[in-house]
This record gives sequence, structure tokens and C-alpha cells, in this order.
Amino acid sequence: MRVQIVEDDRALSEGIAIALAEPGIEFVQSVSVRTAREAFENRKPELLILDINLPDGSGYEYLRWVRERSQIPVLILTANDMEIDEIKGLMLGADDYMTKPFSLAVLRARIKALVRRGQAQKESVYAEEPFRFDFGGLVFAKDGREIALSVNEQRLLRLLIENRGRVLPRSTLVDRLWSDGGEYVDENALSVTVNRLRSKLEDKKDGYSFIQTIYGQGYMWRKEAV
Repeated sequence: MRVQIVEDDRALSEGIAIALAEPGIEFVQSVSVRTAREAFENRKPELLILDINLPDGSGYEYLRWVRERSQIPVLILTANDMEIDEIKGLMLGADDYMTKPFSLAVLRARIKALVRRGQAQKESVYAEEPFRFDFGGLVFAKDGREIALSVNEQRLLRLLIENRGRVLPRSTLVDRLWSDGGEYVDENALSVTVNRLRSKLEDKKDGYSFIQTIYGQGYMWRKEAV
């Protein structure tokens, strides 16, 4: 994971990096809004620790800029202890807020909580051109245009995405989509649902197919040229 620390106090920035250091964590340290923007665009951080008082502008300004581009977890770490400052940071999209001085143990705990939250959010969103499927927010889009899906189409899509690259047998999909067992399910119901989902997601003009039929077995999500 790549963590950006935006803090003009270099000694404090180094101290935070040392306190949070673990295998697999890389730190990107910035001392101003300008260098923070450059680092964000070049290094693509996955979590942000942000001071508000920076030499060339406000951390709020940078937070607003980040939120226009990303939903990565953000923790504000600042000497500003007024309630209005905390509210402003949270309203602009910060996930957490700590005031200086602070406990490194508490900081580590809060960062771990943000990482868990970010991972959970990431797992509920599938984004690969030309699609963006937000299963948590129930927003499904292709090329930036929202697509209306029925409940069963949403369920089928999620099963395919969560198991992409793996064949899902027809029997498994029928069981998962019509799991109450309280009514007879026509054997063509799955085929109809698959075809409706295909018609909403795929266009022959795109030159690709995503929902693959594996004859005699089932279906899988895999991008292939047509």
C-alpha cells in the first residue's frame, strides 16, 4: 500500500512514517500543496494523511482536489482543534480527523481501521474500462452512462464479477439467483436473465464480449474479442 503524508514539518512526517512502517507499505512524503499534487498524479497513493496548514495553501484545498479524483481513505492530522475545522474536513470528504499532539498508538489504530474500510469499499466496486459497477451503492455504468439493472441482473452480475475468470455452473447460478426454493424455476429463466444482462452491457460495435458461455458447463466473466 502506498501512503501519502502531506505535512510541512519534516521531522513529524518522518516520525509518522517510522511509526506506521510495516512490510508492504510505501510512503510518499510531501511538504506543500504543489508537491502533494505532483506526487498524487505520479505515485497514485492509496491512503492520505493530511495536515491542514501548509506553506502554499490549505490542506482543505488539496482535499477538495483529491476528492474530485479519488475516494481513497483520508485522515486529517492537524493542530486546528476547533469543532468547525473538524466539521469542514469531514464535509469535504475526510474519513477521520485527529488533532496534534496525538498518540502514535491511536494513529496506528485509526489508520488500520481506514485501511479495512477502504478495502471493504474497494471490494464492492468493480472498475475496469468501460465499466464501473458499485454494488454497495447499486450504481452500474458503462462509459460513464448509468445502466438500469433488475435485482436478478444485479445478482448475476455480482456473481460473475466476484468469480471472474472462473466458470460458474448453471446449477450454481440458478440456486444463487432463485434460492428460496419456493417456486418452480423454468429452465430457460437463467438464459433469459443472462441475455438481458448481455444486451445492457455489451455492444457488438465495441468488439468485445464479457459474459462468456462455456457450453455444457455454465458462464464466466472474461473479456474476449468477438
